[in-house]
Parts: sequence; structure tokens; C-alpha cells
Amino acid sequence: MRRSHASPLGALVASLLALAPSPGSAFYFPGVAPTSYKTGDTVPLFVNHLTPANSQSDPKLRSVFSFDYYHPPFHFCRPEGGPQYIRESLGSILFGDRIQTSPFELKMGQNESCKALCSTQTFAALDSKFVNSRIFQGYDLNWLIDGLPAAQLVKVGDDDPFYSPGFALGTVEGDQPRFNNHYDIFIDYHEAGPDSFRVVGVLLSPFSFRESKYNGEGQQATCGDQTAPLVLVENGNTEVTFTYGVYWRLSSTPFATRWDKYLHVYDAKIHWFSLVNSAVIVVFLIGMVSTILVRTLKKDIARYNRLDQLALDDFSANGTMEDGVQEDSGWKLVHGDVFRPPKNPLFLAVIVGNGAQLFMMAGLTIAFALLGFLSPSNRGALGTVIIIFYTLFGFIGGYVSSRLYKFFHGESWKLCFFYTPVALPALVFATFFLLNLFVWGRGASGAVPFTTMLVLVIIWFVISVPLSLAGSWFGFKQPVIESPVHTNQIPRQIPPSGGYLRPIPSMALAGVLPFGAIFVELYFIMNSIWFSKVYYMFGFLFICYGLMIMTSAAVTVLMIYFLLCAENYHWQWRSFCTAGASAFYVFASALLYWAKDVSFGSWTSGVLYLGYSALLSLLFFILTGTIGFFASWLFVLKIYKSIKVD
Repeated sequence: MRRSHASPLGALVASLLALAPSPGSAFYFPGVAPTSYKTGDTVPLFVNHLTPANSQSDPKLRSVFSFDYYHPPFHFCRPEGGPQYIRESLGSILFGDRIQTSPFELKMGQNESCKALCSTQTFAALDSKFVNSRIFQGYDLNWLIDGLPAAQLVKVGDDDPFYSPGFALGTVEGDQPRFNNHYDIFIDYHEAGPDSFRVVGVLLSPFSFRESKYNGEGQQATCGDQTAPLVLVENGNTEVTFTYGVYWRLSSTPFATRWDKYLHVYDAKIHWFSLVNSAVIVVFLIGMVSTILVRTLKKDIARYNRLDQLALDDFSANGTMEDGVQEDSGWKLVHGDVFRPPKNPLFLAVIVGNGAQLFMMAGLTIAFALLGFLSPSNRGALGTVIIIFYTLFGFIGGYVSSRLYKFFHGESWKLCFFYTPVALPALVFATFFLLNLFVWGRGASGAVPFTTMLVLVIIWFVISVPLSLAGSWFGFKQPVIESPVHTNQIPRQIPPSGGYLRPIPSMALAGVLPFGAIFVELYFIMNSIWFSKVYYMFGFLFICYGLMIMTSAAVTVLMIYFLLCAENYHWQWRSFCTAGASAFYVFASALLYWAKDVSFGSWTSGVLYLGYSALLSLLFFILTGTIGFFASWLFVLKIYKSIKVD
């Protein structure tokens, strides 16, 4: 996700902290410490990349590539000495931010009505064609003033107006693209003390003025008006003058709550309806599983144990064992095979270990975001925290895979130690590197620099791999988890299964329920990723994550119980794939999202979209599959520990 934002809970905590008597001693979350300006102080304006959004002529997304602000065809004015890159976090770079200095001069409290940014720029025919295409595709400019994004005021339905980060490169009237070359900047500021002011809001109104002229001295200019918009001609050269105005507005909004106006909950009723619907599904599933565990299994266990006792009494009295007394049925019949190692135990142990690592990383990241530690001012914090947590939880991944492989009585320990920290990260990195080549080939700013990729590889080998090896060694030294029943030497023949117990129907039935718990939030997350919208509803996401865990566990336990009752003891891979099948619905929803909300003009955009959608679906498959496997493992251990077996 491109931006990370604090939750309302985090904003509340920050508000309480801001009420401390001494501003100098007040505590602020990292990255959100306020900057105070005096009248006439320079307030820097930084520029970020241009990002695709839904165009005015078509609500669909037309591209996935972002462009550097100073990409030559745009001819945006540069500061003296050239633009300088602002130092960014690792997550900010990975998610495409390219923040640089600009020639804008903003003085605290000093209004300006019409200033030229630089001398008149000449757009050649090819440049005009490139810029007009970006206007049709609905590209947005992204600026930052004191850590706040320059925004446009937006009103959706009956909701109060809110600040939407980013503003249009141009507008489309009919079939004619109009290029915005004048910017009115409205800056809200709060008085923190005598001659001490803080920026609490930035609104921007772009205009298209064809008649604007640069006067040739300093920053003096003559601005046009909206009756004569600027259109870049594609059969010749076009002269363009960039101008701007600055207007300061005193605001009662305190610094601690300045992000509230940017954080808008889209369709809150849909969120609540989704949560209630998912909660009903979870309650229904848990009720079914509880019925099985408390009633059906209790009766089964009592019956099995009673038959065993009758058989033992008959043997003690007569010295014979009657077949009718000792005959078993259902899931007890496969007690001698249920803990038989599955096919490819090394592969299963490795991906379950990686799934445990993903599970811990996702849960802790969402919890940190919910508590507000991922500040909106600290750009890229979400991406950075994801990388840090995944790296540190390499120990968990190694430990889980090692203990599970030992439970499977595996012998290729060196391969287990090696594949756990290497296999999945190598696949993810290779896919990311390949897709990054497409971005680099288009000249887009979202291409991750080679040095950043080198940093990722160093973090991987220097931190994650040693932690995984240490976890694997620690797990290897732990005693093996004992099975409650002995495994027969000769495998029992499995009767053919029919109906919903076959692999594909069971996966299709079980996979749709965990997907149903998250599909609404998934839609808003995809909007945030592809349309560069703000996502901060981590409270909803946290609840959905918990519902997904419970749904995946409950439905998998239910299917494994039915499988064992059908005398099929191959539950290990079936449990993983049954819960992981929800990932196929996630990928199908990405295809549906493409058909409904996306219409790419180039095949490279489609490759990038499908590549990242498939990669995220794979990670979701491993995550949910791991949840289903552990739930089934605990279930099987529990029920077979409760019966008496001679």
C-alpha cells in the first residue's frame, strides 16, 4: 500500500499528548513531531511522483505506472542548482515515493497572488502528446508541505467534505485535454504560541490559463483567466508559463488532529454490514464445529471406549475376541494411519514455516497500525515495518518448519534448514525483480533502484537467514511431538470418496467462507493500492483479520472431520489446501476488479497488475493454508488422544 495512516485511536492518543503543559516536553510518535514557523519563515514545498487515478471522462483506472515529477516531457520548473532528493524510508522507496525539492517559495503568513515559477517553457509536439495522454488517464500531482499532502476538497454523497490527497494534472472538457499551469495554494495554519505557527492543512486549486505571461524579471508574471484555458497542441510547439498563488488561513485545528480532515471512511455502512455478515458466518461455523466436538465426538469417543472395554472383558472371560464387539467405524478406523507422514513432508514443513512467519508479521503489523504507531507523517512506515517484522520473524519460520519436519520423521535436515529461509523469499524477490524490469522499461518512477534491491538482499542474508537457521536449530533440538496412537507398518486402503469430499469440491466450498470475511476490506485495499487512495481503516481490517482466522480454522476442522469419517487419513495436505483455497477467490476478485474498475491502455500495465495480484494471492494461500493446517493438526491430536487403543 502506498501510504500508511494512523487510526482514529492513534489520533485520540496524539490529541491527549498534545495537551501537555509544556510543548517542548510533549511526547509525539516518531515522525509526527511538529515544526513551528515564525512569520516570514520559509515553509518548504516538496514534490512527489505523478500517480494514475480515475479520470474524469472515465472512472476506470487507465495505467499503473507513476512518473517522476521532473520527467522531461512535463517541463515542470526546477529549483536553482537542480532538484535534490529528500531522504526516504525503505518502505517509501519500495512503494514508489520519489520526493524532491521544488522552486516554490512559501513564506509563513505572506500571501501571494500571481508569481512565476520560472521562465516560459516550450512544449514540443511529442511532449504535448505525452502530457495529453496522461491527462486523459487522470494522472494526479502529489506535493508535500510540512509533511501534509496537497489535497483537493471532495464531497461524497451526504458526507462532510474531506481532503483528498493529490490534484489533477489537467482536466478534460469534451474531448479536449486542458493542462493546469496555475496553482492556488491555500494553507491552513494554527497559532501554537506568540509568533509560532504550525501548518495544519493544505488545499490546492489548479487552473488552466493560456494567457499567463512571464515578465522576465524575478518571479513577476501576469496570470490569465479561466475563459481561455491552456491546450497543448500536438502538431507544433506550445508556450507555457507556470504560475502560483499562496493564501494563508488561520485555523482552529490543532496540530495533533490535522490529519483528521484527510482520513475519510468510504461507505462506512458497507464496512459494518460486511463485519456483521462475517460475524454471523463465524458464529454459525463455530456453532457447527462446537456441536461436532461437544456432542458428536463425545458420543463417538464414549462408544469407542465402551466397545473396547466390552471386548477386553470378553477376552478376559472367554479368552476370545468377538468380531462384532471389536468392530470399529468412522474416524477411529484410521487411527493406525492418521499420523502417517504425508507426501513431500519437506515441502509441507517449509511452506507451513513460511506461513507462520507471514501470520506473525501480518498480525503484529495490523496491531501496530491500529494503535497509531504508523504515523501518516512518517511516509513509508507501513512498508518498512512489514519488512522489519518479516525479517525478525524468520526465527519463528525456522522453528515451526523444523519442529513440523521432525514430527513427520524427516531425514533431510540440511535441506529443511536451507529451503525455509530461501525458497519463498527467493520466489517473491525474483517475481518482484522481473516485474520491476517492466516498470524500468517504461521509464516510470516506480522502478525500485538497484541499490535498494541490494539493501533488501543484504537484509535478507545478514538478518533473516541467520535468524531462520537459529530457529531451525532450536526447533531441531526440541523433543519430537509424540503421536497419541501408533502408526501401522502397512498403509490402510482408502475407500473412494464422492461428492463434496473430493479435493476440488471441498476446496471450493471451504475456500469461499474465509474469503467472505474479507472481501469488502479487500476491495478498499485494492482501491488504495491501484488508485493511490488513502487507507487507514485498520480497526475494520483488524476485526476482519480475526474473523478470517476463525473462519479458516473452523471450516477446515469441519472438512477434516468429514474426511476422517470417510476413512481418508490424508488430512495434512488436504487441510492446507482447503483453507488456502480462499486465495483462488482472492485472485478471481482481482480479475473481476480488472473487468469492472480497470481498463489498461498497454499490455505492460496488465502484466504488472496480474503479476502482483498473483503474487499477493500466493502469499494469501500460504497464510490461510497455514492457519487451516494448524487448526486441523490440533484437532486431530485432540480427538485421537481421547480414545483408547490397544
